[in-house]
Amino acid sequence: MSTVIASVDRRSSAERAGVRPGEKLIAISGHPVVDVLDYRFFGYDRDPELELEGPDGSRRTLRLRKSEGEDLGLNFDTYLMDKARSCANSCIFCFVDQMPPGMRKSLYFKDDDARLSFLMGNYITLTNLSQREIQRIMDLRISPINVSVHTTDPQLRAKMLCHKKAGDSIAVMRRFAQAGIEMNCQIVACPGINDGPALERTLRDLAEMAPAVSSVAIVPVGLTRYREGLYHLEPYTAEQAGAVIDLVEAFGRRQMEKSGSTFAWCSDEFYLLAGRDLPAKVYYEDMNQLENGVGMLRLLTSQAELALEDVPGDLAPRSCTVATGAAAAPFIREILEKAMVACPALRGEVRPIRNDFFGETITVSGLVTGGDLIAQLKGTKLGQRLLIPSNMLRAGERVFLDDVTVDRVEKELGIPVQIVEAEDGFTLADILLELDVPEEGAVCVVPEDDDEYYRYNPSAKNRNE
Repeated sequence: MSTVIASVDRRSSAERAGVRPGEKLIAISGHPVVDVLDYRFFGYDRDPELELEGPDGSRRTLRLRKSEGEDLGLNFDTYLMDKARSCANSCIFCFVDQMPPGMRKSLYFKDDDARLSFLMGNYITLTNLSQREIQRIMDLRISPINVSVHTTDPQLRAKMLCHKKAGDSIAVMRRFAQAGIEMNCQIVACPGINDGPALERTLRDLAEMAPAVSSVAIVPVGLTRYREGLYHLEPYTAEQAGAVIDLVEAFGRRQMEKSGSTFAWCSDEFYLLAGRDLPAKVYYEDMNQLENGVGMLRLLTSQAELALEDVPGDLAPRSCTVATGAAAAPFIREILEKAMVACPALRGEVRPIRNDFFGETITVSGLVTGGDLIAQLKGTKLGQRLLIPSNMLRAGERVFLDDVTVDRVEKELGIPVQIVEAEDGFTLADILLELDVPEEGAVCVVPEDDDEYYRYNPSAKNRNE
C-alpha cells in the first residue's frame, strides 16, 4: 500500500490548501485511507480535512475548500494506491490459461479485485475478499459490484473454480443483498457442467436475491487452441446452445410475470451458435449487460438504422472496407448494405477476420489480432480506408492484443485506419458516410427529446442541457 502523494493537480483544492508531493495521506476527515476506495468515498464530501505525514514523520492537518463531489486533486504512484489483487482460483474455463506463450506479461495477470469491479466494471469471484473488505463494502455501500457466479451450487462452484472455499462466496452475496449492495452477475456456461438443471438452480437462487441482484448474463465458454494439459471442455453445439436459450428464456418469462423484468439474458454469441435470430431490442430492457455481449448486435443494428433514416443527398464518402470478427460480420454487412442504399455514392465491403492466432472457434472481434488483420488483408483491394471496431485495441491505446500497432497496420496495408466505437451504431453510420464525427472528449450536442440516442449511445457522455 502506498498513500504517498506523487503529484498535486494545478489549481486544485489540494494545491490551494498547500498539500505537497511526497507527503503521505493518512486520513480524510478522521477516516483512515487505505486505498483508492477510501480516497474516493471520504474525499467526496464538501470541505474535507486531510491528515498528512511528511517524509520526516511529522504530521499536520489541512482543511480543503471544495464542493461536494469535486476531486481533491491528488495523484499517487498507482491508480489503486495498492497492488491489484490477483485471482486465487484456477477456473476450468479460464481464458488467461489459454493464452499463447510469448505475449506481454500483463496479459497473463488474472485480476480479481473488488475495487476494480466498482471502479472499472471488472467481474470478480469474491473468493479473495477478507472479512474486513466484505464489511467495508457494506459499510461504504460500494455498489454496483459485478460478480462472476457461474453456479450457486457450493460443491460445483468449488470444482469449477478449483478453490475449496469458492462456494462460501454465495453466502457473501446474500449478505451483500441484505445490505442493499447492487450486483450484476455473469455465468460462463460450460456444456454438461453448469447448464441444464444446474443453471436452472443458479438462476432461481440469484432471483431470490433480487432486486439486489439486478441482472444476469449467460455467456458460452470461450475455448482457444492453447488448451494442452487443461480441463477437457468442448464448445457448444447448435443443439446445446439452443437448449440453454430455451431454458433462460423460459425462466425470463416466469420472472417477468413475477417482477416485471426478464432478469437473465443469453449473450448474442449463444444465438449465433444456435443459428437463431436475435430477439427484438425491447427484450433487452435497459441493455445493462452490454459488456457481456448481451444485446450488443441488436443495439448496433437498431442505432445504425435510426442514423440512416435521413441521409443528406450530396454525400460522397470514400470507399471502405470494414474488418471485424466472424460473429459480427453478417450484422455489419447488413448495416453497410443499408448505408449504400441510403447513400448510393458509398462503396464498401465487410471482411470477417478468421482468428488464426487463438483458433477458429474464437469469433469475436475483441480478440482479433493485428497480425491476423495484416495477414488476411495484405495484397487485397480495400478501398480508400479501413474501419475496425475499438474493442480490437487495448483500452485507450492504438495497440492490438499481439502488440501490433495501428500505425503498423496502416503501413503494412497502405491504407488509413478509422476506429469505430464497438457498440455504437450511430458512430458507425456516421463514419461510413463520413459525416462529421465529434472528436474524442468533445460534447456531443443532440436534440433534447432524442431519448433513443441518450439512452443507448455509449459515447454520448454529455447530455445537452
